[in-house]
Amino acid sequence: MSFSGDAVHAGTLLIAPPLSDDPNFRRAVVLVCEHNEEGSFGLILNRELTLRLGDVLEEMANYTEPLSLGGPVQQNTLHVLHRFGDGVPEAMHIVDGVYWGGDFEAIQEIVQAGQGNRRELRFFLGYSGWTAGQLAQEVELGGWILAEADCESVFPEDQEALWRAVLRRMGGEYAVLANFPDDPRLN
Repeated sequence: MSFSGDAVHAGTLLIAPPLSDDPNFRRAVVLVCEHNEEGSFGLILNRELTLRLGDVLEEMANYTEPLSLGGPVQQNTLHVLHRFGDGVPEAMHIVDGVYWGGDFEAIQEIVQAGQGNRRELRFFLGYSGWTAGQLAQEVELGGWILAEADCESVFPEDQEALWRAVLRRMGGEYAVLANFPDDPRLN
C-alpha cells in the first residue's frame, strides 16, 4: 500500500521503515501535530529519556514520569500531549482523545494537583519539523509508512514496543515488517 505526501494531516503517524538510515528517526513513530503549506510539526512517540520534568522545570517536580525526545529540532523546548481536552484552554485537538499544547498554566495546575499519568499526559523535549513540501517528498520517496493515530499509539503502555505494535496493528505486509530484524546482517 502506498501513500502520497498529500495524505499527511494532523493525526497521521509517520512510521520509519525498517531500513531507515536516519539515526534521528531509526524505528521511530512520529505523531504529526500540524501539517500545512508552511511545513509540518511532529513529536516522536517512542524515544523515552532518563530526564524527568522536575529536572527541566523545578515547579513541576511532582510529575515523575520520564520525558520523551520529541525530535532533533530545538531540544531546549518543551511540548505536551494530553487527554484533558477542554480542561486545557487553547489545546489543539489532534485525534479523538488526544490534544496538543494549550495554556501552560492549566497544564501546571493539572500536574501540581497530582493528576495526569503517562497514559494521559506526556512531555517532550524538542520536536520533529519539516519545511514546506519536505515531508510530502519524503513520504513519496518511501521514507515513511503512514497510519492513523489513536490514543493507544500516543499513550502506549510500552514505548519501546510501539514501532512493532503499530505495524502489527496495520496487518498484512506491515505486520511482516514488524518482525524485520534490527540488523539483517546478523540473520
